[in-house]
Amino acid sequence: MATIKRFEDLQTWQLAREVSNDIFKLMTETALKSDYKLKEQINASSGSVMDNIAEGFERDGNKEFHNFLSIAKASCGETRSQLYRIVDRDYISKQEFEQLKDKALILSSKIAAFMAYLRKNDFRGNKFKT
Repeated sequence: MATIKRFEDLQTWQLAREVSNDIFKLMTETALKSDYKLKEQINASSGSVMDNIAEGFERDGNKEFHNFLSIAKASCGETRSQLYRIVDRDYISKQEFEQLKDKALILSSKIAAFMAYLRKNDFRGNKFKT
């Protein structure tokens, strides 16, 4: 794996940002904009995915990063669950739902793979160096 110097370089963060932007479009371009509670919940959970990837990266240690990735993965699942409510309430078509759900599943899978990589890596982070 290439050396990553910024969280913005992480493929998982980039995909999480894309998902968050897709959710924002739903919030502004569909009837979801009238469902304040659900709109705010999915906005928060989708943003939490990218924010926790960034925060974990900035912690500068694999163990903490793994923990934040776990939170990001959980938020990705929460976002996916909320997408079911959105399609069930006819805010989006089944086709739009499938596209967003599939993207969220890919993101969740990439986060899980990243977590597995960190578990196998010996690097503990700069803050643990003496």
